[in-house]
Amino acid sequence: MRHEIRFSGYGGQGIILSSVILGRAAALYDNKYAVQTQVYGPEARGGASMGQVVIDDEPILFPEVTDPDIYVIMSRQGFEKYGIRAREDAFMLIDADLVRSRPACRYCEIPATSEAKNTLGREIVANIVMIGALVATTGVVSRDAIERAVLDSVPKGTEGLNQRAMKRGFELGERACNQ
Repeated sequence: MRHEIRFSGYGGQGIILSSVILGRAAALYDNKYAVQTQVYGPEARGGASMGQVVIDDEPILFPEVTDPDIYVIMSRQGFEKYGIRAREDAFMLIDADLVRSRPACRYCEIPATSEAKNTLGREIVANIVMIGALVATTGVVSRDAIERAVLDSVPKGTEGLNQRAMKRGFELGERACNQ
């Protein structure tokens, strides 16, 4: 089954890294096909950025995301630029701390930034919290695959923090979205 996933937020939130981690989890650890692309404006830090992943059980013949079915939105600017026109049957995870608008599609609010800052002590892992919530709510890749991909992708010495962030995301996704 093909999934088109779009991550968006502002530069510096780890949006591109999130899409790379998801693609890695699918291709290397879940035996799926995956293609990852990214866009960020010239302002880089602070401006809207976007990463996309296509995941499929079959070879991917067209690698571009044209009509995402899953969104992970981590900023107001990201929502306005990349998420506002989500189709009605899409699913969207929203960072409840930074996104005030709500889409017409099914969505789930995850307090990723405040959890990263207040519970984990490092706001920088909010993207990993969202990755955990994404996997818990959609099952787009397995938990084992995402755990391995996160550990492969984060800077050495931060593995424990990132594992805690991912597990917190699993918990938040299960609690907030699967009720």
